[in-house]
Amino acid sequence: MAKALVACETSGIMRRALAALGHDAWSCDLAPAEDRSNRHIICDVRDGILHEGWDLLAVMHPPCTRLCRSGRRWMSGPGKWTHPKKLPKGRSWAELKAEFELGVDIFTACWHAPIPCRAIENPTMNDLARDRMPADLPAPDIVQPFLFGDPAYKATGWYLDGLSPLRETNRLPEPERLSAEWKRWNRVHRMPPSQERARLRSRSFQGMMNAAARQWGDEADRRRALANHPVCLTAKITRETLEKQS
Repeated sequence: MAKALVACETSGIMRRALAALGHDAWSCDLAPAEDRSNRHIICDVRDGILHEGWDLLAVMHPPCTRLCRSGRRWMSGPGKWTHPKKLPKGRSWAELKAEFELGVDIFTACWHAPIPCRAIENPTMNDLARDRMPADLPAPDIVQPFLFGDPAYKATGWYLDGLSPLRETNRLPEPERLSAEWKRWNRVHRMPPSQERARLRSRSFQGMMNAAARQWGDEADRRRALANHPVCLTAKITRETLEKQS
């Protein structure tokens, strides 16, 4: 089974989903795991853990507030890197720039990690962030929780390398717009300001993580097997392909 690292996660949702399928799954973050698992490492993802022989890397909630389109207005005025017309209350432009640099640094460190299968959660980036990304970075694959049985709206972007886009597993019928149910589905976007708002808004959805663990875990496992036994696995794939065609 695959050796998987789930980075920037404290909830343990993706780690447990992978472990339930038999994968050697670990998580890491600067903060402790909510479930106090001994398979959670407290560290900065840039401090060497990416080089410990993983088959799969899933980066769940890297800092993206200054990289996303909605955050651009706080980073620059007209053009690029002109002083913003307005700043968040109590914040300086220098502080926001530092958060931007942190987001860029963590994303690029994970994207360039020597791991064959990588998935990094991040929304569609603004132009300032795109300018700092690798030239060959693909557009994110955007999925919604309701495609995996979770009654919620929250567009989730995945930047993928060595992995296929997630396939929906349990599409729920969408509620009528502006109905009470529709408002419940939008609860992530309707949360009032609080100290916990950022953490709750970024929390993973169980159905989506189950699908990711199954689909990406299987892909990483196959790639691992191919690297270890390329001739045997190629013969097996060829035989299975021929059987399907017959």
